[in-house]
Order: sequence, then C-alpha cells, then structure tokens
Amino acid sequence: MKKTILSLTLITLFGASAIANRIEKETKEVKTTESTVTWKGYKVGGSHTGTINLESGALEFDGEKLVGGEFVVDMTSINATDLEGDYKNKLDGHLKSDDFFGTANHPTAKLVFTNVKSTGKNSYDVTGDLTIKGNTEPVTFEVSVYGDKATATLKVDRTKYDVKYGSGIIGTAKDKLIYDEFDLVVDLQM
Repeated sequence: MKKTILSLTLITLFGASAIANRIEKETKEVKTTESTVTWKGYKVGGSHTGTINLESGALEFDGEKLVGGEFVVDMTSINATDLEGDYKNKLDGHLKSDDFFGTANHPTAKLVFTNVKSTGKNSYDVTGDLTIKGNTEPVTFEVSVYGDKATATLKVDRTKYDVKYGSGIIGTAKDKLIYDEFDLVVDLQM
C-alpha cells in the first residue's frame, strides 16, 4: 500500500512538472498572397527569372524557436518575369510542359521540413523533403526568421526531379544547354 501511494505521488509530481515545463508548439500560417517565391534558371549565355505562387504554407515554432514547416507550391502559376509577349508565353508554356514541370499531371510541389537546427538567434539550417513531379529528394538550406517574416534561399538540382530538358544530354547543342541547378528565393509573411 505504501509503495502504491509513493508511486502515485511521484507520478503526480513528475507528471505535473513535465506539463508545467512543456512549451506549446505554435503553427503560424503563411499569408500566401503577401509572400513571394522567385526563381532563377541559368543557361549558357544567360538566365531567366520568374515567380511561382504558394498554395499553402506554415512554419512551426516551439516558443520562439523554429522547429518545422510545410509548404505547397502551385506549379501551374510558374511564369517568367524577364520576358514579354510571345517569348514569355512560349517560355511559360514550355516550363509547364512535360519537358520541365509537367503541371497538367503534377500541379503542385511540396516541401516538408525534416530537421531544423538553430545556428544563431534568428538563423536555422533546415533539411527538408522536396517533392517535384512526384519525386522526393532531400534539400538543405538556410532560413532566417524575424518576427512575422522569414526568408530562405534554395539551390535545387532539377535533374533529381526528372526535369532533364537541355541538361547537357548528348546531342544537345552547347548554346541550348540549361544548367541543372536553379535558385529559389523565398520571402514569407505570416
């Protein structure tokens, strides 16, 4: 009987202590219409830039510390911002085609944080699973968080996601080569 009472007392004390010390995780939804994702792709002799829209997104915090995140990108919104007229329409259409992102069959891409490591007061090294065209691969990047704003820059190797058009493939003319990596600059508002 004494052991039972002692056990119940210890469970009550340590259980209450654990609950009191636990910090609630908070999920902050991203304001998709106020956030931007800018891409830049490189080719021999130049580059192209554009934007792509977030469909949804959230960052997860434990107190003030970033601990997770998940984002869905609307691939059908990909567009070039450095061209106009027919050239823009052709590039936008080509990016949406199966040569690149195949948006008819893969209308979204997804990023899920799998590991977040603090590197300073507002800075984090993040590893996440990025899914493009149904292919999921790990990516590593830095995130900075300042209040209700966050920024990140990612370098993505498109060939890992079966986006291989113009990728130094045998038979591709050198002036048509497109570099495998493209950049994403992400500015989030929460």
